[in-house]
Amino acid sequence: MPDLDPKSGSRNNALLDRLHAEFPPFRDHLPLAIGIHKALMERIPDLDKGQVRTALHRHTGSTRYLKAIKVGAPRYDLYGNVAGAVTAEQQTQAADTLRDRFKKATERRKLEQEEQQRKEKLQKLAEKFASN
Repeated sequence: MPDLDPKSGSRNNALLDRLHAEFPPFRDHLPLAIGIHKALMERIPDLDKGQVRTALHRHTGSTRYLKAIKVGAPRYDLYGNVAGAVTAEQQTQAADTLRDRFKKATERRKLEQEEQQRKEKLQKLAEKFASN
């Protein structure tokens, strides 16, 4: 089971860390070539398909990666060579995903602030009545 990252609270993925270290397109969060999983399995034959799937899912779902897709950067192979283009449909999908993600984050922060304000009001009321 992956370890919990103390800074972000997210689960570390050892394979993803390795891919970031070995391959510039991963490290730089560049759009990846379609079928990159096949190239990874060929380059590192002892990889488990499930681990590759999980690592790629986490990587391609990251905000930095989605931002690169949104602007329509070219796709890259493992070695940093251009290997295709991001389609307009993929750009739109990335933009929609980012918009939804940021909207949910904003709503969550708003709810947390409202909850904190309620707690502070209750604390003030409790202090007021406790002093009487």
